[in-house]
Amino acid sequence: MTTAHEPQVSEAQISVHWREEEYYQPPARFIGQANAADPAIFERFSEQYFPDCFKEYAELLTWDSYWHTILDSSNPPFWKWFVGGRLNACYNCVDRHLATRHNEAALIWVPEPEGETTQAITYQELYQQVNEFAAVLREFCGVETGDRVTFHLPMVPQLPVAMLACARLGAIHSEVFGGFSGAACGDRAADATSHVLVTMDGYYRNGQLVDHKAKADEAVATAHERGHEIDKVLVWRRHPGSYGSQSPMVEGRDFFVDELLAEQRGKVVDPVSMPAEAPLFLMYTSGTTARPKGCQHSTGGYLAYVAGTSKYYQDIHPDDTYWCCADIGWITGHSYIVYGPLALGTTSVMYEGAPAYPDPGRVWRIAERLGVSIFHTAPTTIRMLRKLGPDEPGKYHYRFKHMTTVGEPIEPEVWRWYYETAGKREAAIVDTWWQTENGGFLGSTLPALQPMKPGSCGPGVLGIYPVIYDEDGNTVEAGSGQAGNICIRNPWPGIFQTIWGQPAGSSRPTTRSTAATPRARTGTTGRTSPVTAPCRPPMVISGSSAGSMT
Repeated sequence: MTTAHEPQVSEAQISVHWREEEYYQPPARFIGQANAADPAIFERFSEQYFPDCFKEYAELLTWDSYWHTILDSSNPPFWKWFVGGRLNACYNCVDRHLATRHNEAALIWVPEPEGETTQAITYQELYQQVNEFAAVLREFCGVETGDRVTFHLPMVPQLPVAMLACARLGAIHSEVFGGFSGAACGDRAADATSHVLVTMDGYYRNGQLVDHKAKADEAVATAHERGHEIDKVLVWRRHPGSYGSQSPMVEGRDFFVDELLAEQRGKVVDPVSMPAEAPLFLMYTSGTTARPKGCQHSTGGYLAYVAGTSKYYQDIHPDDTYWCCADIGWITGHSYIVYGPLALGTTSVMYEGAPAYPDPGRVWRIAERLGVSIFHTAPTTIRMLRKLGPDEPGKYHYRFKHMTTVGEPIEPEVWRWYYETAGKREAAIVDTWWQTENGGFLGSTLPALQPMKPGSCGPGVLGIYPVIYDEDGNTVEAGSGQAGNICIRNPWPGIFQTIWGQPAGSSRPTTRSTAATPRARTGTTGRTSPVTAPCRPPMVISGSSAGSMT
């Protein structure tokens, strides 16, 4: 029997695709209002101040008690951040904003059918909804601190409400991407040993009301096959009072959430003060390479990291209207639709359906109508909008100050369309590189202080110290012209804690691929000094699953 070997790509083959792109300077108008416009920030986050530099992120939050240790590195790679500190993620995203922003929109939800009314949910309304659903989980479902609750929800406001309700109780939530099958949901629920599944009867996609509840039956059956029982299925109705699924409700197992909420009106659930290192949520990998793995993210470190990167790299201000046109079923939505933006008290837009429905002008109409100032989406969406409606942005009167791209590398010519046509040459663009395990951005340009380069995410973000290694583990020096693997030499607060139920699986460096990255000159950012003790072992996250760090 012969053994198949993975084909190796030579540097000569890689070099064919090398091309040095021009630099674009951030607009002066953007620099003047940016959260990070003082170059001194690079010194504050330089390696000599690691890990103390991340206090700056943690201080964006409200703590019940402060930490005694910023980073416990005694058991690598099981890093612990802000040890001794206590806080509640829901309190930080909702309660603390009530004094100044109670009548301001926390979420703006745009349904796919254009004839339906857009919903603006104020911070006060979000507070009420979260408390009432937390009461349902606690009183009706018996959910306690540390329990896992699985969601299989589409892009509807009930999803962040459910997430924040779990966070309020100190329960661990696990959202399964709504487009996944019921079997995929059941498999993840069984792995997390969730006894409660929160779902919806249906949602709109490309003009059709998708029957979603049917997947819940499949999920329960799949979990049962794996030896786990889901006791309760909570069903939100897309149209209140009208059931939109052909799947019958199972007596004693399935319950309509609106009926349960009627018994909890006006209830207030005190937020549970959680240790900083307590798990906040599980985010399962897609399972395309192996069995899905539940990446466990912490409360204090994760929330601090997404708040800090949202402030400095997304340049989010409380008075912005921010739209991340992604799905909360992925880490992008957790970090940069829900937790990061709401921790900063801004308005976060959610859109239910397909971005090109009913035509490729839909995104730009939404941006115009809502006055979106920050736009965030994936290269796949950008390429689609460019192909289907290359001239559509010019038909609408919106102004973005900032645009983000995330998810995979973006071709330079697509980047230029995003900048020149979609952004009207007025917006700073942040190209980002990171993955599910990372929690937040690892590679990007600080938008007011570093130039943009088409197709390149830029250097390591604040407090991240990358290095390029060749296949033998030797450092590829800046300017050498050689290809190598991007590695990170230090932990950071947003890094995942472990793989749920499989701690041995996270005791090795996190490896994404062995794909080479050309133009290593800027990938190393000039930081090639020896690794200090708290930074071992290096986090191997090579590849380009969320941008190209070149």
